[in-house]
Amino acid sequence: MAVPVAFFALFFAYPVTAIVGRGLKAEGDWQFGRIGEVLSRPDILDVLWFTTWQALASTALTLLIALPGAYVFARFDFPGKQVLRAVVTVPFVLPTVVVGTAFLALLGRGGLLDELWGVRLDTTVWAILLAHVFFNYAVVVRTVGGLWSQLDPRQEEAARVLGAGRFAAFRRVTLPALAPAVAAAALMVFLFTFTSFGVVQILGGPAYSTLEVEIYRQTAQLLDLPTASVLTLVQFAAVGGILAVHAATVRRRERALKLVDPAQTSRRPRGAGQWALLGGVLLTALLLILLPLGVLVERSFDGPGGYGFGYYEALQSVGAGGSSTFLVPPLEAVGNSLRYALVATLIALVIGGLAAAALTRRAGRLVRGFDALLMLPLGVSAVTVGFGFLITLDKPPLDLRTSWILVPLAQALVGVPFVVRTMLPVLRAVDDRLREAAAVLGASPLRAWREVDLPLVRRAVLVAAGFAFAVSLGEFGATVFIARPDNPTLPVAVARLLGRSGELNYGQAMALSTILMLVCAVSLLLLERIRTDRSGEF
Repeated sequence: MAVPVAFFALFFAYPVTAIVGRGLKAEGDWQFGRIGEVLSRPDILDVLWFTTWQALASTALTLLIALPGAYVFARFDFPGKQVLRAVVTVPFVLPTVVVGTAFLALLGRGGLLDELWGVRLDTTVWAILLAHVFFNYAVVVRTVGGLWSQLDPRQEEAARVLGAGRFAAFRRVTLPALAPAVAAAALMVFLFTFTSFGVVQILGGPAYSTLEVEIYRQTAQLLDLPTASVLTLVQFAAVGGILAVHAATVRRRERALKLVDPAQTSRRPRGAGQWALLGGVLLTALLLILLPLGVLVERSFDGPGGYGFGYYEALQSVGAGGSSTFLVPPLEAVGNSLRYALVATLIALVIGGLAAAALTRRAGRLVRGFDALLMLPLGVSAVTVGFGFLITLDKPPLDLRTSWILVPLAQALVGVPFVVRTMLPVLRAVDDRLREAAAVLGASPLRAWREVDLPLVRRAVLVAAGFAFAVSLGEFGATVFIARPDNPTLPVAVARLLGRSGELNYGQAMALSTILMLVCAVSLLLLERIRTDRSGEF
């Protein structure tokens, strides 16, 4: 636990505490009365209520739509499976501002629904909920599907032989085994929607505001740091309470599971029901995932003079469109993002892997509390983290403001929770008797972990690496404050282009978003091939 604790203390707790403390202090004195004053305002209470119920609704809707997809990817073998798995993960890497823009093109004025049926859903809750499902679909599919594919199907088949119906066998055998993974996926979805920023700001309009949107407004627009600090504390407390309840609930349901090679559980669909389920999942992916992505691609080629590569060619120029936002051609952001994401992924795997290994031992309340602490970066305002980096990591021996490592460190903070939540259910499902048998035969703890745990969790490690790489590519909230103008990342470059008026800037933003999608899809597809090739090594 030493390395993960030191990492989070230095790069998360210290910056967040510093920025909140600065907001609640006035002339050297703490202004705790400010907390009650802010929380008694009707507009703030409305923000708190909307933030909570839309996150609950988004989580429930995501689970309802994505769990069938998790089953299909875990149990069925069909042509194009690896490609489709990579495609459904692409939305998760997109900056939320791009997701909001894509759905605005579909649901807003002049969008597809408006042109076909004269229906507009922008500035409604439905647009926000659908965008959240689009964004988090892959979280459920990959987190739950990763464990589902390793569950021995013969256990459910044995229940059927003993007289249980299909639903009863699933409810009594499979669902309890999946409960930790489902809870982990639900937790991640809830935290992301609870802190939703770009989607709500673009699709919700002035009528809807989450805590994250309000913190940004109070900080960047109204310059009211005390109010922003109070809202950050509220967000922090709410997320901490949710994590505590989650940890207590999941701990009661964890048990050792018999894990098998995923290749043994995947087969072609049989019967009309399974083919119908596969068709329904493919149709959902087409309408919910591919259609918004297709809009982005179409907009990237639709130039003033007709379809072509004009917007892509403009990315190679520093001053295209009269923009002085970039010191380098926007296209260089591709290489920057890949380098940052690779380093962030390595950091997240080391920190998250050590944390998951420590949490597997379940050594008392301290470790259980650390389990909840690891998830806090997903529930604390990225605006707060970004500002905290700027005001704390600016003095020796940690003067990192001009160092390139600052961006991967911020990205790794978001990647570590995904590594932990992906690896932990699998590590805890490993039977302790296997480790004990290795110890009896003379294996050291390190060798027992290498020979027993690692072969069983190799698949989870690769899934975790994919998640960490994806979230690092798409991290925007903190990176926008610390990325240098001469080394922008793809999300930062897209946001800067979207923030400037003009058709050329908008087209370049769509072109960069398309490149970001392709980079993510290719990276995840390569990861799928590596994982599939090594699946026989279990």
